[in-house]
Amino acid sequence: MTKRHDRNFLGPAGTSLSRGEFWTLTIAGFTLFFAIWSGVAASGWLPPNLLPSPLVVWDTLVRLWHQPFAGHVYAEHQLASIRRFLMGWAIAVGIGIPLGLLMGWYRILDEIVTPLFDAIRFVAPLAWVPLAALWFGTGIGGPLLIIFVGSFAPCVISAYRGARLVETRFVEAAQTLGASSRQIMAHVLIPGALPSIIAGLRVSAGLGWQSLVGSELIVVGAGLGYLMVQGQGNLNTSVVIAGMIGIGVVGFAIDVALRAVERAFNRKWGQA
Repeated sequence: MTKRHDRNFLGPAGTSLSRGEFWTLTIAGFTLFFAIWSGVAASGWLPPNLLPSPLVVWDTLVRLWHQPFAGHVYAEHQLASIRRFLMGWAIAVGIGIPLGLLMGWYRILDEIVTPLFDAIRFVAPLAWVPLAALWFGTGIGGPLLIIFVGSFAPCVISAYRGARLVETRFVEAAQTLGASSRQIMAHVLIPGALPSIIAGLRVSAGLGWQSLVGSELIVVGAGLGYLMVQGQGNLNTSVVIAGMIGIGVVGFAIDVALRAVERAFNRKWGQA
């Protein structure tokens, strides 16, 4: 019996890796990273207060789970960040995807919106921090605006591209059968654009989560970004790195969840 390979795990020149080989290499990569980190920390090239060892950071993480820092334990900071992200991302998805579909469907709307959209989308989310602080002060609106800005453009672009890629013959067939514009959008345009939209959701979620730290530079009372800023203020590098680890782990979990949704959609609809 031939050995079964997962086509998602590709090695050099496109050769397949088994799932076991993939995870072996992944673990080896992490092991090498932590070995280098430990070696540099133990070498004394940098003082311990600037580069703590992995064990020191681990002890800090364990302590933060039980002892409040900056007013909250670690899990409460994580939940505050996740809640803030989900609200901002949901607003971006709820506005960006319909706008992108409409721009792809109505040429006049495309001509009106695209120049302004192209100008604004190149402004980095962090550039909005001062304006968000002036508009919303210490309220939740400021962080939501930053996360929205980071997530919005990929939602619009993916929906727009998906709508433009729908084959004209399907639209013409629906029109021939007497379908209204609303029916064509519901039964032809949206299903045809879904693969592009789902792929865009992963990109928008990643950018929105990356914008989270910038959003939490605005005065907030909890969050992983707030935890890191407070750690910096206290010259506590291990707390800063602990916050970075939390951001990386949650961001990875979000991406894994969206990849699972994408795979489920592809299996159901026969996408490659």
